[in-house]
Amino acid sequence: MIDTFDRPGNAFTAGTYAGAGMFAEGLKNKHGKRIPKAGLYAGAGVGHARVEWSICDAEAKGPNAGAIVSASLATGAKAMAKAEIASASASAGPVKATVGLSADTGVGIGLTGVEAKLFGTGFSFGRKMSISLFGTGFEFNFW
Repeated sequence: MIDTFDRPGNAFTAGTYAGAGMFAEGLKNKHGKRIPKAGLYAGAGVGHARVEWSICDAEAKGPNAGAIVSASLATGAKAMAKAEIASASASAGPVKATVGLSADTGVGIGLTGVEAKLFGTGFSFGRKMSISLFGTGFEFNFW
């Protein structure tokens, strides 16, 4: 929450989308850029809507696929491939719920926990506690 408490309101929609790139940021006093992180990503899909304000956000997606490889001082290292038919999610502060059908597969490991998913079913244990079954799940971030 410390990275988003001052995030201004924003909303966007996209019919079809595709993108790839890299990121490296951190140690700036701006929302989303306080904690150092770096990685590569790629993704494409049909139908995407998102609204965000401060520590709350909601998102809906149609069919999409993507991949990410990242490293962060807060979350450790992660490699994940995603394929999703549809999903809707909402979060408020440390709590997030997602309803959807996906085949996310990958792992993440760091000083603050572990994460593992196979065909959308998995868990995370540590700073973030979550459980998911074929893309539908619930998570809680302790800090």
